[in-house]
Amino acid sequence: MGFDHPHIAIGTTALAVGVNAYLNLIPHTLKKHVDYKIGIEFTLPGIAGVLIGSELGLMTPGDDLLFFFSFLMIGIAVYMLKRKCVDMSQIERKVERTSKSFAILILTGFIVGFASGYFGIGGGFLIVPGLLFGGGLNILQAVGTSLLSVGTFGVITAGRYAISGDLNIIIAALFVVGGVFGGWIGSRLAGMVPKRRLTQIFAIIVILVAFYIMYQNYTVIFHL
Repeated sequence: MGFDHPHIAIGTTALAVGVNAYLNLIPHTLKKHVDYKIGIEFTLPGIAGVLIGSELGLMTPGDDLLFFFSFLMIGIAVYMLKRKCVDMSQIERKVERTSKSFAILILTGFIVGFASGYFGIGGGFLIVPGLLFGGGLNILQAVGTSLLSVGTFGVITAGRYAISGDLNIIIAALFVVGGVFGGWIGSRLAGMVPKRRLTQIFAIIVILVAFYIMYQNYTVIFHL
């Protein structure tokens, strides 16, 4: 993106991702891919995690932040790929809510929020697995519901970076314009792809992006 400082890139993309998520929440809501109850229960504890994580993230050298972030991405993507395919009748069934499942959802929300704030991202690739495993949603519901958390985490993180002057509004606006069109197209295509295949595609994209981030930052980390 041509930024001189990684923290500016992180703050700017956090804002763009956050705004895009809120806008793309609309078509997913119309397609009934959003579970607002679980989304809110997941997002509220995540906000506390974002506030703590973003403070620690600003204390960490930007290049180190992005490099280690890429390893986290790969780990989550591999876990998603290895996850066994569930029978469709089980996927569509609503998970029974218990005090234990609620506690897991709250804890998962906080952890994902912390990671989102620390790494300066909206955190869709973190939130989707969190909703799959903590909220018991299927992949389509997890993707749609994640936009509520992605938007909230991204905007809050961007706000913290903006206070430190690490934000470029113009670049963020350009990302938003492109993201809106891409998001609307994606929401239409999502229902045409089998849920298991959609999970695999999502995981592979995360891995590819992770390797790109790793390549962009390893020379700085190791002074090559």
